[in-house]
Amino acid sequence: MRVPSRTRILIVDDSAVMRSLLRAVVSSDPLLEVAGTAADGASALEIVRSLQPHVILLDVEMPVMDGLATLRALRRNWGGIQVIMCSSLTQRGAKVTIEALASGAADYVSKPTGQDDRESAIRKLVQELLPKIHALAKQPSGKIELANGGFRSATSTIARTSPPLFPEYIPAAPSVVVIGVSTGGPAALDVVLPSLPADFPLPILVVQHMPELFTRLLAERLNTHCPLRVCEAAEGDAIRSGTVYIARGNWHLEVIAAASGQTPPTLHLHQGPLENHCRPAVDVLFRAAADVYGSGALAVVLTGMGADGLGGSFRIREVGGTVLAQDEATSVVWGMPGAVVKAGFAQRVLPLEMIGPEILRASSQLPVKLVSLVQGYSRQAVS
Repeated sequence: MRVPSRTRILIVDDSAVMRSLLRAVVSSDPLLEVAGTAADGASALEIVRSLQPHVILLDVEMPVMDGLATLRALRRNWGGIQVIMCSSLTQRGAKVTIEALASGAADYVSKPTGQDDRESAIRKLVQELLPKIHALAKQPSGKIELANGGFRSATSTIARTSPPLFPEYIPAAPSVVVIGVSTGGPAALDVVLPSLPADFPLPILVVQHMPELFTRLLAERLNTHCPLRVCEAAEGDAIRSGTVYIARGNWHLEVIAAASGQTPPTLHLHQGPLENHCRPAVDVLFRAAADVYGSGALAVVLTGMGADGLGGSFRIREVGGTVLAQDEATSVVWGMPGAVVKAGFAQRVLPLEMIGPEILRASSQLPVKLVSLVQGYSRQAVS
């Protein structure tokens, strides 16, 4: 019987205490092994080729070469290695982590704080870090195999062995866009949102699984990169066209219908129970959008672990709305979009770079080919 090879982990952190904690966490799992450790980014780059790790746990703040500079060097030379940033929950740590995630880091883990002892810190890291390592280690490289015996990957065509639960056509132009995303989200949003023009006619509501400090910084960063206005959602905000609202970390985001037909719907934030182990949860937003906007809801499910968004996508299809999903080949983790696709809820399954054009096409009801031509002409004019 062939023994499966273990996932090799390189630990990079200037703190000997943190390196010891991470080594203990990795060593606790028989499917993982510590390939090596380094105290700074420059040292890590010197040993990557010989160690050949599958995943690197990379500290954000280090001497000699910090985490962001190290990540960029890794992406230039070893693009296939998955990187998880290890961040402190500070303003600076969060800001650098957001930049790292947008620059290609797959995910992040918060350094343990407030634990009474070493064992408590290890338990916290085991709970948070190990599922992320395993999710990233499962991601395919190169050819994508068939899933569930009936879905073709990396295309917008899905072959099913049973009839679809909902009709395949996309209905009339939507009145709101709701996006759910998790692992790999900042980089994905950095592709989708800047592709939409400043005169985009719809509001966009986004749930990205992140803590509270991180979501504010994510909104601030996106606001400097997008033609549209991007802000963190606030209680009671009127939902305006041409604005992107990022759900606040640790708060569910819902939509409240206007009391008067002349007043736009408003945002409602609350700290109800976790859903799918998350707050904010994609399902909460999607259900609320379905209830308020009905067939005018356009949902987009991007890269992420787990299945958050599955139930909400069902609800949106149930009221006649539209669901788009990112394909497997361009997802960091094809958990969330994969669940939606396998359930048959997605009308379109698209590579990341085509999500923005499809949102634009749906919002204007232009033919797909015309939008592609316009996008291509714009790119040529810029270059």
